Amino acid sequence: MTSETSSDPSDDLTARPAPIRVVLADDQPLIRTGLRVLINDAPDIVVVGEAGTGAEAVKLVAEHRPDIAVMDIRMPEMDGIEATRRITDATDATRVVMLTTFDDDEYVYSALRAGASGFLVKDMALDSILDAVRVVASGDALIAPSVTRRLIAEFAVRPEPARARGVDDSLLGGVTEREREVLTLVGRGMSNSEIAEELFISAATAKAHVARLFTKLGARDRVQLVITAFEAGLVTTTR
Repeated sequence: MTSETSSDPSDDLTARPAPIRVVLADDQPLIRTGLRVLINDAPDIVVVGEAGTGAEAVKLVAEHRPDIAVMDIRMPEMDGIEATRRITDATDATRVVMLTTFDDDEYVYSALRAGASGFLVKDMALDSILDAVRVVASGDALIAPSVTRRLIAEFAVRPEPARARGVDDSLLGGVTEREREVLTLVGRGMSNSEIAEELFISAATAKAHVARLFTKLGARDRVQLVITAFEAGLVTTTR
């Protein structure tokens, strides 16, 4: 009588998800080493490549197609902003998290406009950096609070700010009145649950409105929705 025990190795596999694959780009080897050790100690994240310049980062992303590129802003040959622009123009498969020592960096706005989905400062707690990688890899966006303040300040000093022009309907084609309300609250930094509470709707409904805004506005994530809310004049720096 033959045994009915299966020898198929797939029977032993669990539903464990594949690790988040990361490329590190920073011109300081010590920073890259520290980040690599930190990330590789996490069971669900792995470093698949390291770059010392923006040009190298673009090349590595094309080769490895990682989930996340952790990108310094100031690098030789090609800075992190241009590298981010090239990466996000070339693929939707890789999201970029900007990592810098400058929480008041004048390039915050440009980096986000280039397509970055996260913006962190290097003095953040190590666990916070790992959490940010996970959040962005899941399809959401994350900006350190100090960087959010810098972004808002940037809008305050830009020439011809949106608040002076009123609402620019050309940026909101097809967006309903309710979706405008949701976009305004996203622009103020509210989460889906906070939006639901503010508008007296369910969290699922708030999430559905945000999802429709992604589609209608061609936004990759909440960062781009925030920028659209400001540029369309739905949110101002004084409220």
